[in-house]
Amino acid sequence: MNAGRTARERARAELTEEIKAAARRQLATEGAESLSLRAISRELGMVSSALYRYFPSRDDLLTALIIDAYDALGTAAESAAAKDYEHPIQAWLAVCAALREWARANPHEYALIYGSPISGYQAPQATVEPAARTPIVLLRIVSRAHAEGWLKLLGDAPEPTGKLPEQLDVIAAIAPGVPHRILLRVVIAWTQLFGMISFELFGQLVGTMDPADDFYDAATRQMAKFIGLS
Repeated sequence: MNAGRTARERARAELTEEIKAAARRQLATEGAESLSLRAISRELGMVSSALYRYFPSRDDLLTALIIDAYDALGTAAESAAAKDYEHPIQAWLAVCAALREWARANPHEYALIYGSPISGYQAPQATVEPAARTPIVLLRIVSRAHAEGWLKLLGDAPEPTGKLPEQLDVIAAIAPGVPHRILLRVVIAWTQLFGMISFELFGQLVGTMDPADDFYDAATRQMAKFIGLS
């Protein structure tokens, strides 16, 4: 009985991956808005009712693809950060490079998580933890730098006011002891990082910073200094 269940579970897992692979191919050709379970079932030679046993709705399939994309990006960031770097700035630059490399290799998956919202779809709570993996990597680099005395802010960095202190408290637990004024700069750098990647992938740098290799490298180094990783 156990062997039979294991075989069924393995077969189900394999077919689940086939469905998601077909969905990714459809994302590349049709876009997320046009994702169709019926089209996927036709491609795989399945009846629609069988596919619905794996993913009851388009939104369930989208959620699975989004979680996979966030996890793949998070794995790329974690792998880059896991090497033995002498200085935290080296880890920061390595992670920034790994994120861009993943996005360029997987543009449609990147667009799924950082592109335009999908009509009628609202990401569930299950996507939050996978989405947090990459910023957690960046925050831990800064936390290490702070703990080891590497951080040195350049320029004026006033204490955040208004709603910012409360908002920054949400991420302060990931980087304990790091002052709010530094955490604010980390969030600024984090959003600029993905803004640059999006600009490159979506063609906004054509005619200016294209190819973007030197621009991206220079910008990530300046953002590191902005945070205090000098």
